[in-house]
Amino acid sequence: MTDLWLYMAQRISALVMAPLVLGHIAVMIYAIQGGLSAGEILGRTQGSFGWALFYGTFVVAVSIHAAIGLRTIAFEVLGLKGSALTVFAWVVFLVLFVMGAQAVYAVTAT
Repeated sequence: MTDLWLYMAQRISALVMAPLVLGHIAVMIYAIQGGLSAGEILGRTQGSFGWALFYGTFVVAVSIHAAIGLRTIAFEVLGLKGSALTVFAWVVFLVLFVMGAQAVYAVTAT
């Protein structure tokens, strides 16, 4: 049953990430072609609840997706099993989530 839940969580996180990736790429292209500086970009994102929500959602989806994927690789390649595999996946999730949350905060906090 756990494998089914992990499978579904990874697929759902991919569905969430897909439009966010496209949106991120579109924003990057717009910023580059518009010649925006880092200061101008931060001026537009700081204090914005919308950008915090957009990138915060992105961070959660990526953290879930990557942790499950790396859990599978750790099982197949490293032979981790049981509680060691569970701890590994949670540590990966938490590291990615904390790093991502710090980045979102840095870009969107006033």
